[in-house]
Parts: sequence; C-alpha cells; structure tokens
Amino acid sequence: MGKFIRILKEKDVGSIGIGAMIVFIAMVLVAGIAASVLIQTSMNLESQAMATGQETTAEVSSGLAVVNIEGYNSSGSITKLAIGIRPRAGSADIDLSETVIEISDSATKNFLVWNTSAHTAQGAISGDLFANGLYSFSYEADGHATNFSIIVLEDADGSCGATTPVINSGDLVVLGIDTDACFGGLSPRADVWGLVMPEEGSPGVINFRCPASYTDAILELQ
Repeated sequence: MGKFIRILKEKDVGSIGIGAMIVFIAMVLVAGIAASVLIQTSMNLESQAMATGQETTAEVSSGLAVVNIEGYNSSGSITKLAIGIRPRAGSADIDLSETVIEISDSATKNFLVWNTSAHTAQGAISGDLFANGLYSFSYEADGHATNFSIIVLEDADGSCGATTPVINSGDLVVLGIDTDACFGGLSPRADVWGLVMPEEGSPGVINFRCPASYTDAILELQ
C-alpha cells in the first residue's frame, strides 16, 4: 500500500512539472510576440518622428523673404510690379519654377507661375529694371496674365539658370508681374495683398496700399 501511494505522488509531481513547463513556454512566446510588436511600433514611431522633425525644420527655417516691391507708373496707373525676393536665413535651396504668386487687388485674385521663357540672367539688365524685354508673360484667352518673370540681380554660384531657376543663400532676384494684364493696372489707393509661395517653407508676404497720387515714374510700394 505504501509503495502504491509513493508511485501516485511521483506521477503527480511529474504532471505538475510538465504543466509548469507548458505555462512557462506559453509565457515566453507571449512575451516574445509582445516584444516584437513593441519593437516594431517603436521603430515606426521613431521613423515618423524623424520625418516629422525634418519637415518641421524645413518648414520653419526655409522660405522666401520679400525684400522690397517697386511699381512702374504709366499714365497714372501702375502697370508693372518688381518684387525683390531672397531666401530666408538658413533656408534650403528654393526652386522658383515650383513657386506660385498669389496676388489680389481686393477685387480680383490671380495665381501666377513662372513663364519658362521669361528669364533674365545676371548682368543682362541694361540699367532699366522695367524695360519691356524683361517682362514677358503668357496670357489666358480673356487677356489675364498667368505668369511672372524672373530677373536675376545677384547669383554668385549661377544656380538660378534659365532652365533651373534655383536660389540659395546670398541670391537676390526680382519677380516681375504685369499688373496691367492682372488687374487692368493699379490705381491710386488700391490695396494689394498676397503671398510668394515656395514649394517648401514660409511664403513671402505682399501687403501694401498704393500712394494717393503717382508723382514719379518708379514708386516704392513695400
């Protein structure tokens, strides 16, 4: 009888050991799966955080600054605008072929893109910033302008070319707008606002009111 009881106890101990081993293996498998999910999630979050950080840095540090805006007075109406721009401090290279100008006289809004045939290289200006040859545009069927021109004033590394107009640190260019085609000219006291929007980064701001009277041929507007 004692021998039989001893055999049962040994079998019970063996069963408990196998059950504990099964539970242990199951816990290891569950922990491994959980760890794999956590590692994959953390890697995705890290990748997304890095991409977000890079995009945020580019958005904050890059962009265009409007240096000044001058207008050409023709018979009491501003028919051309010269918008001087440069990259903001620390900005990455900016492709002007992907830049859009949004401009409004509070009655009409225009969205302008670069005219690929309207590019004036540095040193090609004959002394007159508002010469007709510097302002070449494309027009819609109703006569409204759809493009702006690029006039290069400062470009030490030659990055702002006729086919790839890219500006970087130290560059200064003028974006020419035919306001006669956009708005029928700008009359005195006209409120003009808009943005020079690069592909990436902060836009340059256009915001000025035309003088009450035009006494000079060239007017500094902003």
